[in-house]
Amino acid sequence: MVALTRRFDTLGLLLLRVIVGFLIAAHGFQKLTTIGPAGFGRGALDPLGVPAPVVFGYIVAFAELVGGVLLILGLLTRLVALVLTIDLIVAIVLVKVKVGLIAQMAAGAELDLAYIAAFLALLLMGPGAASLDRLIGLDRGHGHRRRSREPATAS
Repeated sequence: MVALTRRFDTLGLLLLRVIVGFLIAAHGFQKLTTIGPAGFGRGALDPLGVPAPVVFGYIVAFAELVGGVLLILGLLTRLVALVLTIDLIVAIVLVKVKVGLIAQMAAGAELDLAYIAAFLALLLMGPGAASLDRLIGLDRGHGHRRRSREPATAS
């Protein structure tokens, strides 16, 4: 039963990483290819009063694209999840708080909060066994326990 549960854990974390990674990468790709990061900054962020909108445009676009790809691969998963969580908290504070949770004419904060929930799950649970992090030893998973360096004593 434990082996089956571990397989489902592995599959669940893989699906979470791939789906959320693909979606967030698509957001970053869109920002890079439609009007570009500078255009995104000037057109979307500047009217909302975001400071240094062009700089934030580049940061957001690249963080989303590169971060999404890294999540799909399961590489630097916990760090990427933290960075993207911070990115979206900043977006909520600077942008979404002005339009609300669910806005009628603009994107509200609900999608950002759903992404944050997924990123926090990855931050807390790790990438799972089907990840580059696990393959190269960056994340050892829940089952890893350090072996004591002291020899066991006989009673």
